[in-house]
Amino acid sequence: VDETSLAKIEYAVNSDTMPPLLFRSVHWKSALTDAEKKALNRWIAQSRRALNAESGAAKKFENEPVRPITARKFDAAKAKLGEKLFHNKALSGDGTLSCATCHPLSKAGADGLRTSKGIRGQFGDINAPTVLNAVFNARQFWDGRAANLEEQAGGPPMNPVEMDGGSWSGIAKRLQKDAALESDFKKIYPDGFTQKNITNAIAEFEKTLTTENAPFDKYLKGDDSAISEAAKSGYALFKQYNCHVCHSGANLGGNSFEFMGLKSDYFAARKKLGKTNDTGRAAFTKDERDVRKFKTPPLRNVELTAPYFHDGSTADLAEAVKIMAKFQTGKTPEDGEIAEIVQFLKSLTGENPHSK
Repeated sequence: VDETSLAKIEYAVNSDTMPPLLFRSVHWKSALTDAEKKALNRWIAQSRRALNAESGAAKKFENEPVRPITARKFDAAKAKLGEKLFHNKALSGDGTLSCATCHPLSKAGADGLRTSKGIRGQFGDINAPTVLNAVFNARQFWDGRAANLEEQAGGPPMNPVEMDGGSWSGIAKRLQKDAALESDFKKIYPDGFTQKNITNAIAEFEKTLTTENAPFDKYLKGDDSAISEAAKSGYALFKQYNCHVCHSGANLGGNSFEFMGLKSDYFAARKKLGKTNDTGRAAFTKDERDVRKFKTPPLRNVELTAPYFHDGSTADLAEAVKIMAKFQTGKTPEDGEIAEIVQFLKSLTGENPHSK
């Protein structure tokens, strides 16, 4: 069971929101007993200990809803080829764009634009998320249409607004112009530049994009001096306002799809923007119940990945915290509380081995 599911169950148990009040008004004896709550909380703690077993978290933090980042296993030879492909402009139709164009590793894997600029000067309709730590996401893209990194890597090259690579056979022909790259590639992938092989290599490289040793991770591993007292208070507030219910796990997000504007209409209050895709997960599932439901964005390195939200509507981290509190929790933290939460969020910035 993933950390987000555990956090949601824990919230439901401890806040007495399940069964719902309307159900209990008819079924008077349906509420959880104290014994049942204790049993569920024991199971949650056991599940978290299992998830934390190899994270290096100190014993006192083994029941936290978040955990330190640990490196993922990858094929080094494939990752080396994937790195070359990630920066190769032959994946775009006119040879002007690479994956790194919209996901520059020197800028924490995000381009800093509200929506990215694609081929022939076209702009997309949704904010480009960072590729750092994407390996920890349950699914890829804001609407979750890609089940894994391979599927995600295959999307932009075929998107007419993003890279417009034309066809995978056309991309293969452009890549074959680099004889040394083709030779190295066939040593690992004997059948050459196919869609499957290209996306597999890029995915292996993206598995290396984990940012370990953030100050907060060091704190979770037992170094009490790794973060400031303000950041510690910020983490406590983060949980107090139930941010952790969705922003949980190693990546503090990426495991669930949530409605934007749970407590009030975010879209009615939002300032006017240019072209923006507000459909959410429904674009993939075709289920009207998923309209305006988006993948919870991970919070790792969040101080470096502005602007925020699927629409890129704000570039200020404190403002983003204030907006989320208002529209997702219906609460208004004091300015001092917001400042402390921001300090906690800044402590999530880890070491990027590919930043240069």
